Order: sequence, then structure tokens, then C-alpha cells
Amino acid sequence: MTIHANEVLVIGGGVTGLTSAVALAEAGHRVRVVSREAADGTTSAVAGGLCWPYRIRPYERAVRWSLRSFEVFEALARRPAETGARMVTGTMTDPAPDRDDGLAAWYDAVPGLRRARPDELPVGCRAGWRARTPLVDMPAHLRYLEGRLRDAGGTVERRGLASLEAAGQEAAVVVNCSGLGARELVPDPEVHPVQGQLVIVENPGIEEWYVSADPGADETTYVLPQPYGVVLGGTARAHAWAREPDPAVAEAVVARCARRFPELARARVLAHKVGLRPARSAVRLAAERLPGGALCVHNYGHGGAGVTVAWGCADEVAALVREAALPG
Repeated sequence: MTIHANEVLVIGGGVTGLTSAVALAEAGHRVRVVSREAADGTTSAVAGGLCWPYRIRPYERAVRWSLRSFEVFEALARRPAETGARMVTGTMTDPAPDRDDGLAAWYDAVPGLRRARPDELPVGCRAGWRARTPLVDMPAHLRYLEGRLRDAGGTVERRGLASLEAAGQEAAVVVNCSGLGARELVPDPEVHPVQGQLVIVENPGIEEWYVSADPGADETTYVLPQPYGVVLGGTARAHAWAREPDPAVAEAVVARCARRFPELARARVLAHKVGLRPARSAVRLAAERLPGGALCVHNYGHGGAGVTVAWGCADEVAALVREAALPG
């Protein structure tokens, strides 16, 4: 097999893999994405799609990646039907306003973000934020990314890989965006799931998003209006592997959301979903050489912020590949 110096094999067909693949293909690389699952079968397809750093570290890098992604999604939101991205106003409650959550640079940089007034918060909530942020219809956005990758000459293959070393025998550069799969592929036992269950209902007229999520809590409350319905969440259960929706959990999710928007209690349920966020103590975005000499750039462990940081991480992946190709 002839391996070309500018050929890149991207492992993973979710938002992280596809966005990295687009960045590399548009930089002139010959890119192949390898994924066991179609994009609509990945965890990314289940994601609510709100761009806000959540359950991701290290904070400094996460904020930088998030702000870069904000810029890209803001531009893509000019073509929502094509890209799945829209700019939507909403409220993020702050369960501990006196605690340093590591996101000060995010609050300072997001255009128009401000502290919420008391009348903009639910009863009993002391503080929160108001902002107009990207809200991404993920099934539509994943289709957009696949199309953009094709337009740049990239391809997608539905198959698995036995190991990173085997991947390195197919291409000079491997980009590991395997998400939860990195637990076995690398192997990296630090990668673990944070299970999220959500309910999709018909929209009774809700136009703004709403989130109340303590980063350390197993239960969250979020209401995200999408073109296909309102996404209601959710849960954040670490080390839970079940992919089947729990009816009791779904009932509790709807009840929590209905406390903020009573009309949701009567909304017709369209679907139940469960996704497993690929969590780690810190994102692994770094390069190393595989035993056979191929460059491997790892890009996984984004927890609950894969969409939020996708474009920022993709830029960094492309930079690492570019730097590795420089002489000396």
C-alpha cells in the first residue's frame, strides 16, 4: 500500500471527527474518515446542541476552543437551513454565583452576555446569565459537515479499526476522534461515559433556550427549542453505560422542565433519547508518534462540550499536523 505524506485518517464520525476532517481537507490534505457508525448514530446526533462549556477541562483551553467555535457557528447561523446553526437567546442559571467556575474568560468574551435580572430568572433562583448563543440542530449539522467534507475531497468509510497502530499503517497521519471508543482503542481507561437522557416534545411556542445545570449534579434541566421539536433534559450520570431510556427518568425530566415552562407538561412526546458523553479528567488534544512512525493526533475526552469546542479543537488539530510536517 502506498501511503501519501498528506493523507490523513480520521477515526470517528461524530462532530469532533467530522469537524477535524473538514479543517484538514480544506487545508489541502487527503482525508478519510473511518467510523463504525453513521453520523446519525453517534452521540453527537443526540446532543442538545447549545454552545456553552459544560463538563469539560482544562478550563483555559476549553474557553479558547469554545470562543473560536462560537465565531464559526455565528457565521454558519446566517444559513440555518443549510448548516443547522442558529443564534438563539436564552438563560443559564448560576447555582453558585460566588464560586469560581473557571469560565470568567467566556463570560467576558461572549458578545452581549450579561447577568440576568431577577424577573428573568425562575422563582428561587438567585443568579444567572442571559446570552444569545449558537444553538445547533445536530442531525442537520452532521449532514452539513459530511457534505462539506465531500466537497473538499474527503471520504467517509463505515468500518472499525483494530488498533491505532493498524490505522498508522494506512496513513501518514492519524487523528483519533474516537470519543468513548478511545477507552479500548488507545487504550485509555480514564475515558468513561456520562449518560444523558432527554425527551423530545412538540414545541408549544417556546422560542428561548433555558438551562439549569450544576456541573457536579446527576440531574440537569434544559429546554432547547429546535426545528424538529423541543429538547428536554436531562441527566449527567457518570459511569452509566445504559443506552435504553428509563420511563421514570423521562417523566422526571418533563416534570422539571414543566416547572419552568408549564405548557411543556401537555406537549406531545415525539421521542426518547440516550447519549453517552465521552468524559475524561481533561481533554486529550496532543500529538505522538505511533510505533510504525505515523503521526497520531489525539482529540477526545470532550465530555458535555463536544459541539461547543468542535471548531476550536479542529483548528488545533490542523495546526499540530501542519507543525509536524515542517522541516527540522
